[in-house]
Amino acid sequence: MEKSNTLKNAADVFMRESISERYSYNFEWLGRPIIQYPQDICALQELIWTVKPDLIIETGIAHGGSLIFSASMLALLEMSEAVLNGEMLDPSKPKRKVLGVDIDIRAHNRKAIEAHPMYPRIEMLEGSSISDEIFSKVKKVAANYSKILVVLDSNHTHDHVLSELKLYAPLVSVESYCVVFDTVVEDLSNDAFPDRPWGVGDNPKTAVWEYLKTHPEFEIDQAISDKILISVAPDGYLKRTAS
Repeated sequence: MEKSNTLKNAADVFMRESISERYSYNFEWLGRPIIQYPQDICALQELIWTVKPDLIIETGIAHGGSLIFSASMLALLEMSEAVLNGEMLDPSKPKRKVLGVDIDIRAHNRKAIEAHPMYPRIEMLEGSSISDEIFSKVKKVAANYSKILVVLDSNHTHDHVLSELKLYAPLVSVESYCVVFDTVVEDLSNDAFPDRPWGVGDNPKTAVWEYLKTHPEFEIDQAISDKILISVAPDGYLKRTAS
């Protein structure tokens, strides 16, 4: 796909036009708004199936669609393993978990997430993802799991994402991923987000570039962006290749 300039140019035009029209707000996952592009959802599905994490940590909850998505993928992993091993699956005792962190979990969103069939696999923490109090709780949960995948999708300023990377990326297992969303901000115009504190030169992609300067254990998996073309996370799929 990356060899087709025509397709790449068309994808760039679509991204610019669709972002201004809030295209990602069109979609739900199992009944909850997910606020993601279908291509990124599909890419995450492939990563989860390949990595087979037992814990997914997500910063940024919003309406909970991403938590429900991750929980459903973990449920499918357990169902598949049970079939392959000839075991009985007990849905009331999940082995895998999704841990979500958000500075403000709205009451109506919390209620909807807690009422969802996937909720037994979900734990939520309310507070800043980079506070000592919250991160100590995250580390305590993470200590009980061996294969961890991280998704960063909260405050999109450079400083916040860089702080998240310094805290959360070390939790990622070797051969797993830290996915940083909304790196696309760097590729848009300065006036694309007039009501937000982030923009060109101050966003998740600049934080990723800064982090990678001193962390060679991570590398950008460019093959993912090359394949899906339409993505809010260009340069944001970070694979851990060494301890």
